[in-house]
Amino acid sequence: MTADHSSSLRLTQADLRIARPTDQLDRVIDFYSQVLGFVLLGRFQDHDGFDGAMLGHADLQYHLEFTANLDHPAGRAPSPEHLLVFYLPSRADWQRTIDHIESFGLAAVESLNPYWDRQGRTYEDPDGYRIVIQNGCWPPKPSTDLLDDLPADQI
Repeated sequence: MTADHSSSLRLTQADLRIARPTDQLDRVIDFYSQVLGFVLLGRFQDHDGFDGAMLGHADLQYHLEFTANLDHPAGRAPSPEHLLVFYLPSRADWQRTIDHIESFGLAAVESLNPYWDRQGRTYEDPDGYRIVIQNGCWPPKPSTDLLDDLPADQI
C-alpha cells in the first residue's frame, strides 16, 4: 500500500452520510431532532424491507441515516467508543448546547477515553451510541507542547 492515489480521489467534494441501524427508529429520530437540533431531511417506509430516516442540516455536507429492519435486530452500541464528536469553539455556544441537552433530563456519561471529558461532555442516544459535545475546534490549533515533541522538519 505505498501507491499514492490521492490526486485521483475527489472525496473532498463528497457529501457524507453516516448510516447505522436501530431498533428504535422513532425514539432515535426524536433524540437527534429534539435534543440535538437535527432536521428530518427525509423518511421512507418498507423500502426493500427497511424503514429509515435521514437527519441533518440542509446547508451542511453531512447527514445521519437510521434504518430499521424487523428481520435484523440492531441491538445496542457495540462499545462506548462509538462516537460522534461535535466541536463547538465558542464556550458560550458550547454551554448553551449543554444546557439544551440537559433540559431533556439527560445526564452526561463518563467517557471511556478521558480525553473527551477534559473539554467536553458525552451523552448516549437511545441505542447507547455516544455523542461528544466538545468545547474546541477542529482541526485543533497546535499547542507549543506538541510542537516541542515534533522533529523540526515536521513543524
